[in-house]
Amino acid sequence: MGVYCCKRVFDGSEQGKAVISYSGDSGRRGKGIKMAKRMGRRALSQPAEQLAPELLGKLLCRRTDKGIFKYRIMETECYCGEEDTACHASKGKTRRTRVLYEKGGTSYIYLCYGMHALFNVVSGKEGHPEAVLIRGVEGYNGPGKLTRAMEIDRTLNEEDMTVSRKLWLEDDGYRPEYVRAKRVGIDYATREYRDILWRFIVDDGKYKPVK
Repeated sequence: MGVYCCKRVFDGSEQGKAVISYSGDSGRRGKGIKMAKRMGRRALSQPAEQLAPELLGKLLCRRTDKGIFKYRIMETECYCGEEDTACHASKGKTRRTRVLYEKGGTSYIYLCYGMHALFNVVSGKEGHPEAVLIRGVEGYNGPGKLTRAMEIDRTLNEEDMTVSRKLWLEDDGYRPEYVRAKRVGIDYATREYRDILWRFIVDDGKYKPVK
């Protein structure tokens, strides 16, 4: 439950997850899994505050030499414009942050502490900087953990996920319950933006977010 792989089936016992072949018959798919559709430009161009809860339960998909991994998204945070003092674009467009001004559905991947790749989905209208940070997926409750597991790194920065064969998002119709909380790791932001409830966490009794 949580990892799906085309071409090859992995053991998965190390993480305590069931691993299924996505190419088998439909009866072997995980609970709640239906035929999934790639999320397109229109869906991914929603404002970040709307897209962040919308992405909960969606499938984050990554094609590697080993096969295609698909993990269900369990936790997100949104960052909304230059006015949001926690957003990387709060000081305007730079070489690093220019991707945040791209079309919705573009990937924004940056290094945290010079070692952890953190994956974001650029959202909203082109020209307005906003994005959704994927903080956790089923089996991995941390943004650095999930990128390591899925082999997501800086080489995938600025990938157009509406057409990419390497990185994309799928919707299989699953809509989980969720709770809201304050974002984490943003002590540098003003109080208004430190206190806003822009963190969204699947409330299924199983997923345990990092505090």
